Amino acid sequence: MEEKQYKDIKLLAAKVRRDVVAMLQHRGYGHVGGSLSLVEAYAVLYGKQMKYDPKNPKWEERDRIVLSKGHAGPVAYSTLAEVGFFPTDWLFTLNDGGTRLPSHTDRLKTPGIDATTGSLGQGTSEAVGIALALQKKKSDSYTYLFVGDGELNEGQCWESFQFAAAHGLSNLIVFIDDNKRQLDGWTKDVMNPFDIAAKMRAFGFNTQKVDGQDIEAVDAAITEAKCNKKSANCIVLDTVKGAGIPYFEQAESNHSMKWNNDEINKATDEAIKELNEKIERGEA
Repeated sequence: MEEKQYKDIKLLAAKVRRDVVAMLQHRGYGHVGGSLSLVEAYAVLYGKQMKYDPKNPKWEERDRIVLSKGHAGPVAYSTLAEVGFFPTDWLFTLNDGGTRLPSHTDRLKTPGIDATTGSLGQGTSEAVGIALALQKKKSDSYTYLFVGDGELNEGQCWESFQFAAAHGLSNLIVFIDDNKRQLDGWTKDVMNPFDIAAKMRAFGFNTQKVDGQDIEAVDAAITEAKCNKKSANCIVLDTVKGAGIPYFEQAESNHSMKWNNDEINKATDEAIKELNEKIERGEA
């Protein structure tokens, strides 16, 4: 990756991270932890790896994204706004009555959203169906699927993975957000996932595990996956829930939070100020 491209993606990530916490603070509640852990992956996709056209969200030749962990909608919305799918003002309508940005992603409401998701596990089947259809059409477009580590508790994920592997869907790249926490606590305590990468390899996926907050590592993994034409692909993102903002990283229950006290509002204000200063200097 060229240095300028790296800096541009890093700058995009800073803007997305700022937007996520700003929109949730404005709303007063929301899924912050699992949105922040995916910032770098989204920035790499929209900053370099994906085919898309903000002026033509339904462009037939575009790559598709399925955010199966649909509650992380804020990271998708923030990214889409920053790359021009809709005005950034929309971000502050999150979950309002009549909004085009609902709590969980909806393809009928938001430009740039390819699949309605949020019922955990079901997005995996949607993504596999999309990838299969594109394969049959001999399209060179990719389908990117984001799945939460806690979401892997759903058996539907594994049925979908088995189908994808059996059909050799090399145009499917599955990202597993291994941020190690879910709604009810640490994943190892709720239902120990053991070695996720080993499980995906056993299911027949070309599998890599990388630091999900490392832009260059994520980019290299996607490039390597695209070189594989023999099997479905998986990239396990080793991430931190609430990544990039210490207050949210360290919060005990950071899956979904409420902005209902001085401490969280002060921490958010400080984070936004710091990110804005980095963005203005171009040193994000």
